[in-house]
Amino acid sequence: MEETQEQQKPGLVVGKLYLIPTTLGDNAPLEVLPISLKGTIEKIDHYIVENEKTARRFIKKVSPSKPQPNLHIQSLNKYTKPEVIPSFLDPCIHGHDVGVLSEAGCPGIADPGASVVRVAHEKRIQVVPLVGPSSILMAMMSSGMNGQNFAFNGYLPIDNKERKAMVKNLEHLSREKEQSQIFMETPYRNNKLLVELIKLLHKNTRLCIACDITLPTEFIQTKSAHEWSEINIDLDKRPTIYIIQA
Repeated sequence: MEETQEQQKPGLVVGKLYLIPTTLGDNAPLEVLPISLKGTIEKIDHYIVENEKTARRFIKKVSPSKPQPNLHIQSLNKYTKPEVIPSFLDPCIHGHDVGVLSEAGCPGIADPGASVVRVAHEKRIQVVPLVGPSSILMAMMSSGMNGQNFAFNGYLPIDNKERKAMVKNLEHLSREKEQSQIFMETPYRNNKLLVELIKLLHKNTRLCIACDITLPTEFIQTKSAHEWSEINIDLDKRPTIYIIQA
């Protein structure tokens, strides 16, 4: 891809794109994020976020003294037109660092931030990932399943027939490849999904349920599908990661 005219100018200082993790729930940011993140946020005034209101609230929690009127914020979500995304990185071309904030966890993982990161690589802008919580990796770490070979499959289909077919296919892949299969669901459909998983999975297939990760109500347990059928747990509206291994 051709370089922009600005990038071809000798001696031009190009800003970096920082991928800034956020908390997985409503807890104090510096309880689960490194203190170094505070310094990064304090030096950046240009942000690309999913939701401006929650992003400003997060920045305020991390750095109460940072002037909010100085912030330049672009929204990147399902309503953003792809053709405008490259312009979000114009501040980098002019020497300013830009931060990407997810709604929860790490930008670019099950998150629209991946699209702006792709453009950054095309424009030869340095991408800097910062340390922070990933519910996917933390669930995998805690599951006791195969951490050498695993796959993240995102959200399951909404259609009942398609969802059931995908669950059976993931169980088949897990058995065939000896691979842990990770997926998630919209929180208000968690209880319905758990009932379906218990019915669809082989009784000996292991299922990890990891919800409210890093929060006081955190719950992470791995049991067979049959064992889960004998347990009553309410997952309604609780962010949850599921992992199966046949």
